[in-house]
Amino acid sequence: MELKDYLQQEEFVVTCECAICLMEAKLQVINAELGIQYGRKVIHSCSSRIKSYDSIAAKLRNKGLAVTAENMEHYLNDVAGVRAVCTYTDDLYQIAEMLCAQEEMRLIKQKDYIKSPKKSGYRSLHLIFEAPVFLRENTRYAKVEVQLRTGAMDYWAGLDYQLQYKKEHREAKNIGRELKQYAAAIEQIDSKVLELRKRIEAI
Repeated sequence: MELKDYLQQEEFVVTCECAICLMEAKLQVINAELGIQYGRKVIHSCSSRIKSYDSIAAKLRNKGLAVTAENMEHYLNDVAGVRAVCTYTDDLYQIAEMLCAQEEMRLIKQKDYIKSPKKSGYRSLHLIFEAPVFLRENTRYAKVEVQLRTGAMDYWAGLDYQLQYKKEHREAKNIGRELKQYAAAIEQIDSKVLELRKRIEAI
């Protein structure tokens, strides 16, 4: 089936939307539970999206694959995605642990770009789950990527994303080098802020 036609199928859209809603609900519950435990808000914002045809097609082509629905289903894990933004790096790992502990969620892949950043300097914790979507006649499992990052990681990633669309410009390489330097600075700030929070809690 043509990818464009597949993406417009009601069953595909509903399955992705339901998987995203389920993941967002789980994050809300985790946020509430940790909020009671720590007396502070842990997740400050949560957003979601379903990749567009253009984004899916570009990613498949970058992998050297034909732009088909079958290849999307088999090779791409991030068509449906949820992003949660927190203040502290230790919160990211605790949220990840709590998500993975839920029996109905199937963790199929984890990429820790916090401990091992990308060459660009990009940092984030990515978890790929298969989430159950309970339909009237059966239960389907849909892949959902969960991105967990601090606020500093998030605004850095936003700049990096903008730069990708202008990487042919002669100034883009210079900006990329500068952005990578800021990634290292952000890593230090995240670490120092976490250390300060722990010192305040110990008072």
